[in-house]
Amino acid sequence: MTAGLDTPDRRGRTGLDRHGHGLTGNPRVRIRDVEVLSCDWYVLRKTTFDYEHSDGHISREQRETYDRGDGATILLHNDDHRTVLLTRQFRLPAYVNGHPDGMLLETAAGLLDGDRPQEAIRREAAEETGHVIGAPEHVFDVYMSPGSVTERVHFYAAAHYDPADTPAGATGVAAEGEDITTVELPFADALAMVRKGTIADAKTIMLLQWAALDGPFRPAEPPAGHN
Repeated sequence: MTAGLDTPDRRGRTGLDRHGHGLTGNPRVRIRDVEVLSCDWYVLRKTTFDYEHSDGHISREQRETYDRGDGATILLHNDDHRTVLLTRQFRLPAYVNGHPDGMLLETAAGLLDGDRPQEAIRREAAEETGHVIGAPEHVFDVYMSPGSVTERVHFYAAAHYDPADTPAGATGVAAEGEDITTVELPFADALAMVRKGTIADAKTIMLLQWAALDGPFRPAEPPAGHN
């Protein structure tokens, strides 16, 4: 009996070795075997599959995939003040891979943990920024690292947060080791920080660029008939 396969693991999961079996969306791919390498909090698998190449030959391939579930992120913006509200927190993987101090500026984000994306991001926004938002605007859904990580992130935006309601101290869930502070920035300053590399988090850069190109801070369109 193996935890995560035929008996529940620490998160109550079973059948983790069946992930990918039965998929029929791509006839050039046939899953042969799934081995669970680790199922502590997240799941690391090694999958063996046959792949039919463009020239018709079939090769047997192996890939490791890291499954941490899907997530959601949100850009809180104030159109009147032309500001955005970000978070700052310590990220160990960034710290051990070259970031000076591991303290990243980010949009609020978190895993779905079984909730629908809208519900999850409203929960995360409240936990990380102290702001209770209504129905957020859906922006897009993105596979952030499709070569090895299964996670799909749902991107949202919400307008008109009130700076007066932003907590002065740390936010986040202390029981989960979170020690988060909020950072309000003029939108122009946030974009400049992307160019300088001060903001180095992918999801945050994507939402800031969306806000500049298609979102609340996009350039005003010229009047009809104006050349």
